[in-house]
Amino acid sequence: MAAGRSRRRGGDPGVRDEPDSKARLRLWLKLLKVTRGIEAELRERLRVEFASTLPRFDVMSALARNSDGLKMSELSGLLKVSNGNVTGIVDRLVEDGHVQREAVPGDRRASRVRLTAQGEAEFSRQAAEHETWVTNLLQALDPQEASDMTQRLNRILREETR
Repeated sequence: MAAGRSRRRGGDPGVRDEPDSKARLRLWLKLLKVTRGIEAELRERLRVEFASTLPRFDVMSALARNSDGLKMSELSGLLKVSNGNVTGIVDRLVEDGHVQREAVPGDRRASRVRLTAQGEAEFSRQAAEHETWVTNLLQALDPQEASDMTQRLNRILREETR
């Protein structure tokens, strides 16, 4: 049998000795562990350094990338969270003066949200620190290794969308 191919163990059709499958399972578990660890560290640093949260950072990031603003439904779709979750976060960002709501002409029920000048400045400050944190958390990889890994993960994402 070719190396790396799956083989049945002990003739039991329900039990497989699958080296390729096991290696991929170990990779998945390691990716999950690394991702959760980095995310937990980023959450903690946002909380401690900016009295903020990762969801708030994500909303501000999405709005920073869309200077014309986004409808609430667009924002929730982009972030892949419910409208209710986004509404609560936006409400607090409005209270803090980081985001403003605007009526959407021709649609009384919709509002568009965008960063205020204060919000842009605050997000810029947080984003710079966030980038430094991520760089430090991933310093075990040199820039070429990070680029190579990104390309490999992009291959998985492309396969996933087929």
